[in-house]
Amino acid sequence: MTGRGGVPDPHAAVYVISVAAELTGLHPQTLRTYERLGLIMPGRTAGGGRRYSHQDIELLRTIAELSAEGIGLEGVRRILALEDQVTALRLRVLELTEEVQEARTRLGAVLAERRTQQPSRLPALRTPPPSSSVVVWRRGPS
Repeated sequence: MTGRGGVPDPHAAVYVISVAAELTGLHPQTLRTYERLGLIMPGRTAGGGRRYSHQDIELLRTIAELSAEGIGLEGVRRILALEDQVTALRLRVLELTEEVQEARTRLGAVLAERRTQQPSRLPALRTPPPSSSVVVWRRGPS
């Protein structure tokens, strides 16, 4: 039940309900209520006993803090859902950023290869002459 380097896996369901209640400062019945409302989903043993992970404990503390600030359980549910959505969107942005960078690298390689094989006929992709002159293209009257 340890992760890499001997560090406990935060997803490992190891705490029984009484320990989880003590660690969070909540009553065991409150933990059962949160589970019934779908705010938390602890692991289960083969016999059906609840087992909470370190991540579950942190989530329970967050729920307790929000409740203590006067936010109702439906509000807490919405906040947690929005936080999950933000996390998912941040991961997607990272994925898309990596994809764009890979595409830019591939495009740069293709363009570099084309330049060495034949000069481009497109004015925007032509290598400018060594002089400092600038050519402006205009369409003539149609």
